[in-house]
Amino acid sequence: MFRPLSIFIGTRYTRAKRRNHFISFISMTSMIGLALGVLAMIVVLSVMNGFQKEMSSRILGMVPHAVISGVAPLDDWKPAAEAALKNPEVTAAVPFTEMDGMLSYKGAMQPIQISGVDPALESQVSIVTQHIVQGRMQDLKPGDFGVVIGEITARRFRLNVGDKLTLIVPEISSAPGGITPRLQRLTVVGVFKVGAELDGSMALVNVADAAAIKHWQPGQVQGVRLALKDLYAAPQVSTAIVAGLGAGYKADDWTHTQGSLFSAMKMEKTMIGLLLLMIVAVAAFNIIATLIMVVNDKGADIAILRTLGATPGQIMTIFVVQGTVIGVVGTVIGGVLGVIAAINVSAMVGWIERVTGQHIFTSDVYFISNLPSQLQGSDVALICSAGFVLSFLATIYPAWRAAQIQPAHALRYE
Repeated sequence: MFRPLSIFIGTRYTRAKRRNHFISFISMTSMIGLALGVLAMIVVLSVMNGFQKEMSSRILGMVPHAVISGVAPLDDWKPAAEAALKNPEVTAAVPFTEMDGMLSYKGAMQPIQISGVDPALESQVSIVTQHIVQGRMQDLKPGDFGVVIGEITARRFRLNVGDKLTLIVPEISSAPGGITPRLQRLTVVGVFKVGAELDGSMALVNVADAAAIKHWQPGQVQGVRLALKDLYAAPQVSTAIVAGLGAGYKADDWTHTQGSLFSAMKMEKTMIGLLLLMIVAVAAFNIIATLIMVVNDKGADIAILRTLGATPGQIMTIFVVQGTVIGVVGTVIGGVLGVIAAINVSAMVGWIERVTGQHIFTSDVYFISNLPSQLQGSDVALICSAGFVLSFLATIYPAWRAAQIQPAHALRYE
């Protein structure tokens, strides 16, 4: 026996419960509870990571990462685009024009954000061309006043390619009210579906048609839209580009339009993580009850060890080792099963849907039709570390109580 005495006895107590099977059952329950808590945390946080990645790729694949717009309409957008492309963080720069208005069809109306785009260049900064479900993006030809609408808008108005609807945009005038509505007839040439709220709030027209609707000169645009390597560097990158261009330009980025959504998603992940950590804490602190019962059961053995010369520190180490072994085994089992479940959760949900014939995530109700999952090593490390720490802390009080037993107390346990 080459192990220290405290470690030898502590591990022996963990696996040998001949006199009290109930204590063995409680130990196993604590271990299983800890494993289930760790497993649940890993799976849930991985699914939330998957949802966040899915929403990021869809929403931020549609809205501009950053925009450089002129205080007045730009007659030539290429100098601004060339200046932006000099920044190593910028991967593409294309012209755009935006306006807000209302879509009207057979008496029904809904607000809409119209984006004027160049169909030949839009694929460099947007994923919309990959999600056209009806028609073609190339049919947005100058002068035809075609429009590509979202799937929610098309379903709400029951529109198909070739149908016509009316765009109503506000126009400043000399009338007593100061603003008069301007009507423009549009023809549906395509329908996109990215599986996000933007399917019901965004529509695309040719950038030349957007200039005509706003009564600008042919070729004028609002600014350039940028695609970036690092989304979270958008504020710094856009500000630096505008500083280099000088007066007459202003910057904007996705954090002003979508930042609150992603902040809410981050806070939701944090709160759910804390709530699930309570499950791990409950399972870990079940170790306290287990060790207290072991201390009561082994009181005579502890007193004998003290009589033979064991120090309070050695006695305390025995029960710290026993509780830590329970916590480590439970955490490791939960971690391994959690990683396996997180990697295969999408396949498992698909199998359940095939076996039961019921769709858990239907595309008619939800924006996604599967359960995404993204396992992050940092989450696994944090969860397992929390399990180890909580398990260790749970051993301190029972181990301290065991260390207080004196040799003379052996008579009490006779």
